[in-house]
Amino acid sequence: MSTITRTYTVVVFIVLASLDNVAMSLVPAIYSPIADGLGVAELAVTTVTATTLLVTAFASVGWAYLGDRTDRKTLLMAGTLLWAAGAYVSAQAPSFVVFFGAQVVGSVGLGAVGSVGFSVVSDLITPRRRGLVMALFGLSQGLGTVVGQLLGGLLGATDWRRPFTVVALMGVAATAAYLFTANVRRGQSEPKLAEVFQEGEEYDYRISRADLPRIAGRRTNVWLVLQGLTAQLAFGSLIYLPRLFQAKAEALGYSQETAVKIGNLYATIFSLGAVLSLIGGLVGDRMQRRTPRGRAMVAAVGVLGGIPFSLVLYFVPMRLDHVEGEESVVGSVLASVVTQPVMAASLLTAIVALALTSANSPNWFALISEVNPPEHRGTVYSLGNLVNGVGRSTGNWLAGVGFRALSQSFAPPLNFAVTLAVFQVFFVPTGIMYWLASRTAPADIEEVDRLLTERAARAERAARAARAHQPAHTNAPDPATNPSPVPDHPQ
Repeated sequence: MSTITRTYTVVVFIVLASLDNVAMSLVPAIYSPIADGLGVAELAVTTVTATTLLVTAFASVGWAYLGDRTDRKTLLMAGTLLWAAGAYVSAQAPSFVVFFGAQVVGSVGLGAVGSVGFSVVSDLITPRRRGLVMALFGLSQGLGTVVGQLLGGLLGATDWRRPFTVVALMGVAATAAYLFTANVRRGQSEPKLAEVFQEGEEYDYRISRADLPRIAGRRTNVWLVLQGLTAQLAFGSLIYLPRLFQAKAEALGYSQETAVKIGNLYATIFSLGAVLSLIGGLVGDRMQRRTPRGRAMVAAVGVLGGIPFSLVLYFVPMRLDHVEGEESVVGSVLASVVTQPVMAASLLTAIVALALTSANSPNWFALISEVNPPEHRGTVYSLGNLVNGVGRSTGNWLAGVGFRALSQSFAPPLNFAVTLAVFQVFFVPTGIMYWLASRTAPADIEEVDRLLTERAARAERAARAARAHQPAHTNAPDPATNPSPVPDHPQ
């Protein structure tokens, strides 16, 4: 595979990972306009988000299992076209029921992108640079959320249907871009398997149902999957960050339409700190070369360290340069982060908070790749994504309940700020579980290295025997079913 083809393939998959988050973040950005346009309560529209997050998470398990067994490129194209169709029908929906159904159908397609795409990207990148590229993969998802908020806030404030049409066209374009990507072979980036591919052989192992107990028994997998429940309870509440800033703008006297734009612009600007997840990936790569506990420890410190900065961000008051008309909203928001000391401090706080919290994502991706053989990675990712989806959906729903319950005691925007602050508590058990993963990861990484070394040696013996026209002695027990150590295999 040429460098150009490899780079193009990585770029396409990273862009695709951003597009599915664009699609998922459209609805939260324009809750109020959708509710008004379809004649339903805002609570009904928030239920759409909670439901689709859950459907996407469950669908990703099925997509990933198929991806670990069959052609991944075909599955990704089918999934992308499905979510694009859901977005298009959402834009044309004449009623809330049709809108809800279109979003659910589209969410089934979205389940393919993260799980199968992750499996492909992990096979393109060597372990030495896995944290950095996985940071780009995770960053693209965060930027997708930002773009979705921006599209929703700017295009959807006056006509909520327009951003769904735009996203549908993006999905069709992404499907066309797939046609020119390389067919990535499973395990091709693993150093232990390099000689197998140099000899023209393939890594033929595929997941089976018998592997599922083995996956569940890998202790690091347990911590990596479970941490998603508590982490996503907190992240699920953050979908309402534009709504917090919208409420702050409305408290200053702006109309709902203008406040929607202001809220989404501030949320977009403050979300730019997620770019620094690249640093989290690089630090994870460096720490992992020093100790096999490195990645998990970086994630633990980042998740716990971001909590106090997030708390400050929620309660800082909004100070906005006066908006003369609708056309001056963008300029006023951008100017305020320079001319208003309070908003400048808010921006700095948001950048630090997201930089620390975002160290979680690339190291989670990389750890899944390192403690699992190639044929298990998509499925383990999807299981984690399922738990993430349950947590995010629950967090999204509970935050909405919290806003309404606290509105009896606190007027907006304080009810939003207090609720988001309470949800930061869920990052504490997340950090603890990453610390526990740091204790189990070294043994699991070593086990995978031994497994791949034995499989490479077996393939080499088979290739030599085939060249010599002799029967290959390949009936030695697979270390995956016999976990006893494999002694002194050639590296």
